Amino acid sequence: MKAIVEGVRVAGLRTVVPAQRHSFVEDPGIFTTEEVQKLAATIGVRERRVLPRPYCASDLCVAAAEGLMQQLDWDPASVEVLVFVSQDADYVLPATACIMQHRLGLPTSAAAFDVPLGCSGYIYGLWIASRLLGGSTAKRALVLCGDNATRHLHPEDRATLPLFGDAGSATALEVDTNAPPIPVVIGTDGAGAPHIFVKAGGKRHCLIPPVGTAGQTLEKEAAAQLERDSRLTLNGAEVFSFTLRAVPPLLREAMEHANTDVEGIDRFVLHQANAFMLEHLRKRMKIPTEKFIIDMQGFGNTSSASVPLAICHSMGSQLTAGPVKTLMAGFGVGWSWGAMVVELGAMQEPQVVDLPGNWPVLTV
Repeated sequence: MKAIVEGVRVAGLRTVVPAQRHSFVEDPGIFTTEEVQKLAATIGVRERRVLPRPYCASDLCVAAAEGLMQQLDWDPASVEVLVFVSQDADYVLPATACIMQHRLGLPTSAAAFDVPLGCSGYIYGLWIASRLLGGSTAKRALVLCGDNATRHLHPEDRATLPLFGDAGSATALEVDTNAPPIPVVIGTDGAGAPHIFVKAGGKRHCLIPPVGTAGQTLEKEAAAQLERDSRLTLNGAEVFSFTLRAVPPLLREAMEHANTDVEGIDRFVLHQANAFMLEHLRKRMKIPTEKFIIDMQGFGNTSSASVPLAICHSMGSQLTAGPVKTLMAGFGVGWSWGAMVVELGAMQEPQVVDLPGNWPVLTV
């Protein structure tokens, strides 16, 4: 599917990461030193940020939103759209976005809802929020993207443990009749669902005994199976195959939709899946190294937050001068994918900051 967003600009970005760091290079754990060095060179991750309990992805995103609104001098009462993109809701219900609306002091006239997407979620979130601004009386929106992926990882899963990190982001959108149009390309193929998968936790495969067995304890074997099913499983070969099959056509279609080509794009910022995969895509698409962002060695794969995190960390100072014509693309879990071409800047410099150590714990 293709779309064009008109009359909306990206006013600012901010990313918040946990202060807690973990490096398998320094602390190999279940890996040998040789394995760790090879992994770091291949996946491009030397250090990850790990969110400690009891904090959640929403805490990172709320901190990012508060800091961004202060930086932009936005009155929270002026924000009437809040889209929270995450695979890690605080609760089964209510929607985490409702709680975030209250925490941020947004007006009760605001539309606030969750979008449970991962790797493609940033593109979807920007597209949805932009269209809501274009079709309503609202003038400002916040797109909050973040995941607490490390909490899904099994401590002995060698395929996922070194790769994923935690982060939360906030992107401010504002109605602007002079903003250049933003071409968007979106796609989905649910046949890929089993290849990046957390089986337990929803109603299809519940973590609690069914009604009528309250008080009974699960057999040890069943309990162990539920523990395994609550962890992330990733089929690396299938993910790589999907990426090579879907992403080059996505990038070409997005550029064609924007009536441009590689030469006409200033920066390419793709979902930071792993460095080897991204470099393979860069070479296949013949994108110059200086235009292509690979920036995950200090953060890991942060799912829905990876694109805004890479922009904030790698392009921050460039965006104060702007505009920078940027092709952003997300792809993965679902399968789900999306891309957009947007002119970023001029804006106040995007920041990457640590979650404050005295950040309040949410109670409901």
